[in-house]
Amino acid sequence: MKAVTLQENGMYLVNGIPTPTSAVSPEEARRGTIAYSILKAHNVSGNMDKLNVKFDALVSHDITYVGIIQTARASGLKEFPIPYAMTNCHNSLCAVGGTINEDDHVFGLSAAKKYGGIYVPANQSVIHSYAREELAGCGKMILGSDSHTRYGALGTMGVGEGGPELVKQLLKNTYDINRPEVVMVYLHGTPRHGIGPHDVALALVGATFSTGFVKNKVLEFVGPGVKNLSIDFRNGIDVMTTETTCLSSIWVTDEITQKHFEAHGRPEDYRELSPADVAYYDSMIDINLDEMESMIALPFHPSNVYTIHDFLANAKEILASVEAEAAAKFKKAKISLVDKVQADGSVMADQGIIAGCAGGMFDSIDEAAAILRGGSTGNGYFSLSVYPTSVPVSLELTKIGVTADLLSAGAVIKPSFCGPCFGAGDVPANNGLSLRHTTRNFPNREGSKPGEGQLSGVALMDARSIAATALNGGKITAATDVEYDYTPHEYHFDKSVYEKRLYYGYGKADPSVDLILGPNITDWPKQYALTDNILLELAAVIRDPVTTTDELIPSGETSSYRSNPLRLSEFALSRRCPDYVGNSKAVSAQEADRRDGKLSDHLRAVLSAVGNADELAKNTQFGSCVFANKPGDGSAREQAASCQKVLGGFGNICYEYATKRYRSNCINWGILPFTLPTDAEFPYEVGDCVFVPNIREAVANGKEVIEATVVKADGTTAPITLNLIGLTPDEKEIILEGCLMNYYAAHME
Repeated sequence: MKAVTLQENGMYLVNGIPTPTSAVSPEEARRGTIAYSILKAHNVSGNMDKLNVKFDALVSHDITYVGIIQTARASGLKEFPIPYAMTNCHNSLCAVGGTINEDDHVFGLSAAKKYGGIYVPANQSVIHSYAREELAGCGKMILGSDSHTRYGALGTMGVGEGGPELVKQLLKNTYDINRPEVVMVYLHGTPRHGIGPHDVALALVGATFSTGFVKNKVLEFVGPGVKNLSIDFRNGIDVMTTETTCLSSIWVTDEITQKHFEAHGRPEDYRELSPADVAYYDSMIDINLDEMESMIALPFHPSNVYTIHDFLANAKEILASVEAEAAAKFKKAKISLVDKVQADGSVMADQGIIAGCAGGMFDSIDEAAAILRGGSTGNGYFSLSVYPTSVPVSLELTKIGVTADLLSAGAVIKPSFCGPCFGAGDVPANNGLSLRHTTRNFPNREGSKPGEGQLSGVALMDARSIAATALNGGKITAATDVEYDYTPHEYHFDKSVYEKRLYYGYGKADPSVDLILGPNITDWPKQYALTDNILLELAAVIRDPVTTTDELIPSGETSSYRSNPLRLSEFALSRRCPDYVGNSKAVSAQEADRRDGKLSDHLRAVLSAVGNADELAKNTQFGSCVFANKPGDGSAREQAASCQKVLGGFGNICYEYATKRYRSNCINWGILPFTLPTDAEFPYEVGDCVFVPNIREAVANGKEVIEATVVKADGTTAPITLNLIGLTPDEKEIILEGCLMNYYAAHME
């Protein structure tokens, strides 16, 4: 029996039991879901089909909060209207030297003082741990500028979006979406010894991602199996729902949830959440916890999932397929993972990492230590690093002796930091294989630079199996194959360590405080309103099935420049399409000349192919464009879109957007989110141009099917149909004005 099965048809939950039929209509019973009740409580539109949502709190980390605050203050921000926590958990290291990382942290504290925010200094907590500890509450909604904003196991609907959506909340505007479908996730059974949350999460991602089964939907976790999971186990599954591409998540709450809030000194934030006696879900996922096995997700995606036993039985074949994928994507780098297979059929890893919002939680580290107690990680190539998710967690692990057990076994204990999850910490050696209980294993999420001939791979595993592997000196081992005793420790949260370091400024805005701006913190360059027509030159053409935000703007040390739009844009697509920046700059230079009344020979030739060049040049923007089959999987970081715009990008063309958040980022930066009909071919290459006439009129009038013309590099032309589907009234105005900042500036006048 498969541990995870999918039911595409709608399903009722009647008194806790899934059933395909009911006397109650689906539309009426949809109101019985937990998700519906929370969305209704936060919707101010009066129309549950067209939601205008106001959130209870906001969270950002130090890759995103500077840009958010800079945009908001340019748009009239006076004070934070709701609690806004700014954590410093991503760029805690000065990976590129200089003062720029700490300059941003100082800026963050000055902003918290000026506008009334919560400031969490570096290494105190990772963003989602802090939100779980201090902000989540049953029935609440939290918006975060990080894709893994997920607190459903605590009765809180978390949504991860790009920074501009947080700007809207700071300016007392709304998050506008159509009512999402809700998917029942029915849990039953009990995980056996050695199974952890990442095993369940990876199985869920593997079953749903490739088909888009839950894309932009809400996952609602119910069923008798929930009560058999600790709160950390639930959180560990919940945070990984991001990798399914769902919009948000929510769980039933119970006495275990209640105990979490009591332990954190916030008993008033608990209330029981459960579906009505009859609730209707648009589809269903059945998870049999009894059948769950130890899992591994091979490079280069969390959905590339196998049981560890199946992987070991077919390691050479599976690793060869990973090598082939790497060879197809990266021309300057080679990875030889088949070499990890030993003569006896075992597979050796080079590194183990337990970290972040998924792996660094108390229970996972506690049980990993039980597996390693009295053992050794060995003195070979394999190393093990453990990052507790917050100082309170680290303190409790120290008090009960877990830290000592891990250190005695050869593990290295490191401070709270998200670096290993996005390529800024514990970068393995070239050709290394790292096992990580973190959220993602995209290319270069571990820090390698394929464009410079450096490439390593990350496989995701649960902390328990990583500990079992460490016990065997790096030989990949399922925790279910190791005998060990484990009695869970009760967790005690000590807030006093936060009270001694964190700045709690909500409701204490002080306008007299000056923002402290380091030399790398710069304003956004001027953006221009959309013209009557637009001409887009393809600066990058990517034909991979899915393109991640890490490919659009690499993470790691490049993010140190996050506060300097011009410098950060130099890294756009650098590890996937190295010519993109130069191509875009060439287009942008010609557009600057056009605005000054000068027409380059190239631009004149392209415009002449579709009409009178001199006349068209008066009202036709010339911008760069990215084509990808399905862009935007992964991070919520807005820089994936803003860097394109800074370089003169005005459009994306694709068959579909991998996530709502990336499409929203494009719109908020004035990038036209074109799609192609599903059966259309796109045989065009870098250097070809797409002329879209009357685009301003089309956007203003909500025209969704637009006829355009491709002008190929050889001067020949071909018709093309572009779709521009589902723009809201505000989104139309944002695109017409050129970007969200221009939109707010226009409304301030």
